[in-house]
Amino acid sequence: MYPLHLIKRASLPVINLFLLGYWLTNTLAHAQQKAIPKPEETLGFPVGADFKLATYEQSLKYFQKLDEASDLIKLVHVGETSEGRPWYFALISSKKNLDNIDRYRAIAQRLAHPAGLTDDEAKKLALEGKPLVHIDGGLHASEVAGAQHTISLAYDMLSKADDPKMKAILDNVILLLWPSLNPDGQTMIGDWYKSNVGTPYEVAPPPFLYQKYVGHDNNRDAYMLNMIESRVVARTWRDWEPNIIFVHHQTSPFPTRIWLPPFAEPIASQTPPIIAREVNMIGMAMAQALESNGQKGATHMGTGFDAWYPGYIDYMPVLQNIPAFWTETALYNYATPHFYTVRDFPKDKNEFRVESLYSSPWPGGWWRISDAIAYMQTASLATLDYAAKYGDVLLYNRYQAGRNTIKKYEQEPPYAYFIPQKQRDPVRPVELLRRLAFHGIRIGQLTKEVAFEGRNYPKGTWVIPMNQEYGELTKQLLDVQSYPDLREFPGGPPEQPYDAAGWTLPLQFELNVIPATTPLTSDVKGAIQLVAGTSRDWKTDDRKDANPADFVGGIGFDTNPVSAGIKAPEGRLTGSGTIALVNPAENNAFRVINRSLKAGGTVSYNKDRQRYAISGISRTTLEPWVKDLGVTAELTTNTTGAVVKPRIAVYKPWTASMDEGWSHWVLEQFEFSFVNISNADVLAGDLTDRFDVILIASDRPRNIKDGFAKGSVPPAYEGGLGEQGASNLDNFVRQGGTLVCLNSSSDYAIDALHLPVKNVVAGINSKDFFTGGSLLEVETDATHPVMAGMPTKAAVFVENSPVFATLDGFKGQALAKFAPAGSPLRSGYLLGEKHLQGYAASLDVQHGKGHVILHGFRPQWRGQPLGTYRVLLNSVLYGGELAKSKFGTVEFWKSPSVSMKQKEEEKK
Repeated sequence: MYPLHLIKRASLPVINLFLLGYWLTNTLAHAQQKAIPKPEETLGFPVGADFKLATYEQSLKYFQKLDEASDLIKLVHVGETSEGRPWYFALISSKKNLDNIDRYRAIAQRLAHPAGLTDDEAKKLALEGKPLVHIDGGLHASEVAGAQHTISLAYDMLSKADDPKMKAILDNVILLLWPSLNPDGQTMIGDWYKSNVGTPYEVAPPPFLYQKYVGHDNNRDAYMLNMIESRVVARTWRDWEPNIIFVHHQTSPFPTRIWLPPFAEPIASQTPPIIAREVNMIGMAMAQALESNGQKGATHMGTGFDAWYPGYIDYMPVLQNIPAFWTETALYNYATPHFYTVRDFPKDKNEFRVESLYSSPWPGGWWRISDAIAYMQTASLATLDYAAKYGDVLLYNRYQAGRNTIKKYEQEPPYAYFIPQKQRDPVRPVELLRRLAFHGIRIGQLTKEVAFEGRNYPKGTWVIPMNQEYGELTKQLLDVQSYPDLREFPGGPPEQPYDAAGWTLPLQFELNVIPATTPLTSDVKGAIQLVAGTSRDWKTDDRKDANPADFVGGIGFDTNPVSAGIKAPEGRLTGSGTIALVNPAENNAFRVINRSLKAGGTVSYNKDRQRYAISGISRTTLEPWVKDLGVTAELTTNTTGAVVKPRIAVYKPWTASMDEGWSHWVLEQFEFSFVNISNADVLAGDLTDRFDVILIASDRPRNIKDGFAKGSVPPAYEGGLGEQGASNLDNFVRQGGTLVCLNSSSDYAIDALHLPVKNVVAGINSKDFFTGGSLLEVETDATHPVMAGMPTKAAVFVENSPVFATLDGFKGQALAKFAPAGSPLRSGYLLGEKHLQGYAASLDVQHGKGHVILHGFRPQWRGQPLGTYRVLLNSVLYGGELAKSKFGTVEFWKSPSVSMKQKEEEKK
């Protein structure tokens, strides 16, 4: 307002006009605030109401209404989901900030990529900029409160925009609020719950994966980017370079109400220290806000929720210098309320003892979805408040972390990684490098041959210089992991990693990657030319396959200019004749095989050459496939071998198997024809009349046998294969079928079909034998078609994996084995190596006229081990006429002695 002495001097009309203008301004502002639509006006119920869940469509409709009603929010379209849903996030900030959003985005980009910036320049940019904060409604759709809380958070921020604390946030922070990171799953779960509310199955688990192919593993795909959703999020983060990433989850350890950072031990070894400290500070800020609001039950650290594995979408960005974290808020089931008494509490929590990191124990009582939403909202607002108060620090620390990483790898190894183009499969390094580039890692190629550290690297060799801001991510993915031996007390059982212990990508991809242990010479530096291609615009460009050689279809990684510049060598069709031999060492050979089968060609397996032979396909048809897919094929005039044309089925249990989903996805990428079969299909019998090969992915034997208990789900989804299913599978194999079992399902087949095989590590105490999810070395027998194309020694991913010995009456042979001495550990954690030494990791068990293939590892784990894909792909081709032939090397392995009597005694 004007000073009173100036108003007194003004004429009455002027005063009246001034007062009228002041009144109109405040009235319009008040009217705008009142105009913010309430969630219930769109949803049909208050957000957080018992027994009610908003689907993604309802959520998006509400956000669109907010966008229409307020100039403090702007929806941004980022792409489509696997099921084709349009995907948006909301920018929420002051009108002034949104009007200048391009400038603030440019500042975030510049500080994220600090090369060429001075500290003083960075400080000025940090003071000018506004922190960009990503908050979302979660990606595990059964953890339902997250996607409801984003609705509530958006409404409160806009309807209370004039409150001093909220105004400070809007003025000083730009929020990137994603209604959900899993729109498909939000709707799937919302519809499932709605169909069961008020019935005996109200809290029944869903009999499906709540994201296409991967379900809960959508939070394990961060660095691999196999899923569409993962690529959309990663692309958006590189477009915006947020300063905080906060993802909501719902599995707080009971009876705590919310778990917050700091994380449990251990954290990723390459975590930038300054970023780790920021994560911890934000966690404590959230806890303090909860205490101030009287929301009891917050806890930190503990023995779960470590941040060792960089595959988490909500932790990997730490390695890109972004404070990224998740929280775990308590969940009962969906939106159904539940009352807890002290009798529900574990003994160590029923006395409500105050603890250092659990300072206000939750006393029990009702827990509703509205409570979970309230806790989440407090955590989100505390994060935004932190960003508002320390925005310049967040921005400058992003710069500092990147600057420090660049300096670090100019002074210590590895100084670079060399990746030769010549590999057993030349497409595989391209698959790796396109992913790394999509994450913002710069890739170079040699413009001439160079000599370095006793090796000659030819022109075209890929080089990853490490003196770049995301160097820590590169090292975390390419180096060998050594998971620390953590125990509660000396000699006690090891603390299990929350997820994988080892994932080294060169081992999983079966690639020769060489680190530079000394500084690059000027000659080498001068020969490195950074890759730059022509990127595609996902909004406007043609969606047809941009890079046929990699198995990510559509535009794929080509929205990134570096990824777009990384090309696989063109495939070659050599020789002459009408029969083409393709090598199963090259993954894309299987795409050529399947295209040939679909085009009416004939495929056989040549035992002498360990190749698949394709006939009946013209050269003019075959050659473009070979060239586009980067495959080397050899034409010949004469070859013999068993015909390969199996009818393939993949068992899909109602217990929503992620490993089945990953298997399904891999088979699809390599263009296999197959059908999914359920319990009813197996129980119907006559399996041999319909199929040659049945694949059972890695699942607990109990899930396969018993499935969902009676009464826990609607009757259509009850039960498993039971005794009848086991009998039908037994008949299928005895009559000549091939049953392929991955990892844990091998234990099911051993018991259900009464195979003369023993899992020698079953029941061993974890203090004596423990692997976690790790990479172990096995020796393979590549003379068997299932192992065709495998190297003599290979790294396989194990996770609660069986280890095999054979018993009296066994017929068949080993396909892979552990060395009789030494440790097979290549990356991760292994305790009790003696329990592996000399035993088999994979078996072909002859059973009647057919075969049971038992793999004691996961050849397609989360779509990552490209080096063992062929084990799965060969296995599902090993049926019909091919499986009737004799293969393998009899002398390859002899089982350590384990008698049937021992087996029976152990059962007792």
